[in-house]
Amino acid sequence: MYNFVAVKPVSLKEIFKKNKAVIKFLVLFIGCYLVLAGFYKLYLFYGSSEEFYPDYITHLVSSQTSSVIEAFGYDSHISKHPNDPSMKLYVNGNYLARIIEGCNSISVLILFVSFIIAFHTKFKPTFLYLIAGSVLIYVMNVVRIALLAIGIYEYPESQEFLHDTAFPAVIYGSVFVLWLIWVKMAAGYKKKADE
Repeated sequence: MYNFVAVKPVSLKEIFKKNKAVIKFLVLFIGCYLVLAGFYKLYLFYGSSEEFYPDYITHLVSSQTSSVIEAFGYDSHISKHPNDPSMKLYVNGNYLARIIEGCNSISVLILFVSFIIAFHTKFKPTFLYLIAGSVLIYVMNVVRIALLAIGIYEYPESQEFLHDTAFPAVIYGSVFVLWLIWVKMAAGYKKKADE
């Protein structure tokens, strides 16, 4: 014989009330991501120029990467790619890589910023962490590309591993660690506010 227990139906209002914090986080994260990604698409559409090809940020990252490579004792320069919107990167006269728009760290920064805003606390600490984290990610990205180019120059047989596994893990791993640090800091700010 089976005993059936009557289950009280849960209303949609109760579900939203119970999961308010998660829903708020998701709405803020997705909304912020879509707005920032939209602005970035507009920037890419209107931001190209002959002077700073293919766009200002990608050109700046390329130039700074070349300078970092030179700081490591290698000869380096960049030039416009003739066939697609990218910069050609040379190390000791060897063309090693194309720096495309996806290499400029803006997409990673959009993810980082969206998460921090979605998990925000008081304005000042949130804003300062956004700025510090964004600068750190940008600098790490430039150094990452420079080390990747040097790695490909010195160890060409490891190009696929370096480009597809090691260096993406560095940048995305760093963002993840920054998120974890922020969650711990934000929880501390919220705990102090509740006391």
